Amino acid sequence: MAQSNLEHVNFTVADAPATARWLCDVFGWKIRWQGPAQNGGHSIHVGTDDAYLAIFTPRASRERGGTEKDRVGNLNHVGITVSDLDAVEAKIKVLGYKPYNHDDYEPGRRFYFDDENGIEFEVVSYD
Repeated sequence: MAQSNLEHVNFTVADAPATARWLCDVFGWKIRWQGPAQNGGHSIHVGTDDAYLAIFTPRASRERGGTEKDRVGNLNHVGITVSDLDAVEAKIKVLGYKPYNHDDYEPGRRFYFDDENGIEFEVVSYD
């Protein structure tokens, strides 16, 4: 069987530059590419050399309709592994995000937070 790797996930945000900025600050990522996107929008690829989040801001956007985790096709959360969970949580708090649903389980520890776009992130450490 051929090997496969997840390359990217693409989602819409209200302000791609602002989202890219905090993603780089919190997770130590870099902007891999940015430029014009479909229908007059703007995309920024933020991540590592191996994988990234493609964040897209359309020319005109609509507010999200709430969290609908039971809706087929809905993005439930973005999971990110880190080596120092406590340090990342401190950065998240400084930015004004509210961590929740902390758990210490085999094989790791985790917490969740929601960004200003209503996107839920799970931050987990297996160290």
